[in-house]
Amino acid sequence: MKKRQNYISWDEYFMGVALLSAKRSKDPSTQVGACIVNEKNKIVGAGYNGLPIGCSDDEFPWGNEGEFMNTKYPYICHAELNAILNNIGMDLSGCKIYTALFPCNECAKAIIQSGISEVIYLSDKYEGNDVFKVSRLILEKAGIKYRKVNTEIASLTLSFNDKDV
Repeated sequence: MKKRQNYISWDEYFMGVALLSAKRSKDPSTQVGACIVNEKNKIVGAGYNGLPIGCSDDEFPWGNEGEFMNTKYPYICHAELNAILNNIGMDLSGCKIYTALFPCNECAKAIIQSGISEVIYLSDKYEGNDVFKVSRLILEKAGIKYRKVNTEIASLTLSFNDKDV
């Protein structure tokens, strides 16, 4: 018997973990997940966009329009920052971060400061926005590599049916 041939790549696996993490987000309009991986392809952190610990999901706004204090923006922790803060307590130097969206400038600063050396993203839908132009600039100046994930598959389905195991 030979090994199975249709297994997923490391990029597909870790981006899949980031996308699965995003499913924990309660944000009604944007769910983002992130997964940090060390040089040995071990997951050392994961996160999704959501409120800080101790802040009730029912007591803060989830809208994205209106006066700043009445939107989600001043309250939400982004997936990348949560993954960094949720890491297993190790130095993140040399690690890679997989994220569903290209990181904003605030997350880019946290990525740089944490020592992460590469960003792998799925979507760059806000590329023309100044926040993301700044993000690219500071990542480049800090020597952080970034790239769009390269996958051979378009989707992956998970089953919780015990008969499928």
